Amino acid sequence: MPVIVNITALSYCRNFDSKSSIPPNSSKVSKLRRGTHLPASSLYRNEIETEMTDIPTFDMTPVHVPDEVLEGLKKLPTATVYGTVRNFGSPLCVCEGLKAFTPGQRMAARARTLRFMPPRADLAADTITGEGAPEYVAMGKCGPGDVLVADIAGDVKTVVAGDVKLLQLKMNNADGVVINGAIRDLGVLEDEDYGLMIYATARSLHGGPTASSAEEDVQINVGGALVRPGDVMVGDDDGVIVVPSWMAAAVLEHATEHEEVENYIKTKIEAENVAPGKYYPPQPESFEEWKRIKKERGL
Repeated sequence: MPVIVNITALSYCRNFDSKSSIPPNSSKVSKLRRGTHLPASSLYRNEIETEMTDIPTFDMTPVHVPDEVLEGLKKLPTATVYGTVRNFGSPLCVCEGLKAFTPGQRMAARARTLRFMPPRADLAADTITGEGAPEYVAMGKCGPGDVLVADIAGDVKTVVAGDVKLLQLKMNNADGVVINGAIRDLGVLEDEDYGLMIYATARSLHGGPTASSAEEDVQINVGGALVRPGDVMVGDDDGVIVVPSWMAAAVLEHATEHEEVENYIKTKIEAENVAPGKYYPPQPESFEEWKRIKKERGL
């Protein structure tokens, strides 16, 4: 049976304390971790165990992701974070089809989830409305560092919310919304400075009654990626990905190093006037070289 999880992540995160923002370094994984992208054929248990036989699996229990990890992830291109998440064993992490309706911003925020369903007459009596509706409960849980993540099955006509409903997010100083569906009143949100980052599949003027908020704080499907409450939504103008909460701190450390090394080899490529293929993709020796230079420069 193929092993989906990259052994690098397993070994790196095995002692991660959820109360700490950055997990401890592990000398046992440096050989594999730095600059190594294991091919799919390597993700088989027998091959992995040949490399490392003393590495236990680690706890994938969801954890609270601290603000300092979120701030660190905001500094990185989403593409770099995506590469790390994929190599750490979560390949289906891209929320396909979402557009950035507030371009020029980088998002890294904890997911507060909400699922919409089509209405049915026989379930109308069970549908909760008013202040206690799942949509308002979900928005009420959003604060700084949080983003409302709503699944409406990618419907580009039925909108999740407009300026009135999203006022709750503005009042709570939430980071934004990620919608597997449409949004409306975008001009009002901009004119009245709601301060929300917005990702959605479309912009529309449609509204109900073609969908009702059904559940909050549940697992949802956003553009083909499974999002659990508390996962980290990372996005920029290129798109949005989901980072499992228990992986977020390790992803930050690895992706930051990878981004530093890529920037370093770009300077070498320009200085030597050579084709990028001489140094890209980064190889283990480039990671070791950059590590040595950082030490020498006291970085």
